[in-house]
Amino acid sequence: MDFVRHMKNEELLSIYENCISNLIETEIVQSMDKYIQHGDITCLDHCKNVSLKSYKVCKFLKLDFKSAARGALLHDFFLYDWHIPGSHVGLHGFRHSKISLSNAKKHFELNEKEKDIILTHMWPLTLRPPRFKESFVVSMVDKLCSSKEILYHIYKRFIVVLVKGGKSRRIKVIKK
Repeated sequence: MDFVRHMKNEELLSIYENCISNLIETEIVQSMDKYIQHGDITCLDHCKNVSLKSYKVCKFLKLDFKSAARGALLHDFFLYDWHIPGSHVGLHGFRHSKISLSNAKKHFELNEKEKDIILTHMWPLTLRPPRFKESFVVSMVDKLCSSKEILYHIYKRFIVVLVKGGKSRRIKVIKK
């Protein structure tokens, strides 16, 4: 049973890698590794997480998994450190999807779903709703991945130690 599951996962990963290979192998996409996205997760790692999970969900739902994987990989393709004041114009949360789409269109050929995925991944913060099911999936997966990355960063900053004191237990929080 485990061998069959392993083979299926290998096959899924192989198909996934074929979907994104012409993007992920470029220097410009690899440059996303220079920018921190959430906590200590780089923009590239975040986008790869969202891309793989979106691919799996869309494959399961029998949607366009290739467009989902590609659009998700480029959804935060803004190419600046949003933590540094002055590195960008306006509020990052509201503007980066348009910047990411503009950058992606300069470097790659995109279909309509991929464009919509990049442009609408911040919905409902940005008012434009997703036009495609794949766009909705990527938007939701992005929120889940972002939440997990942020919570993990917070968790790593604090070490929770259980200290046994007689009959009672108390939790001691120590900052790293």
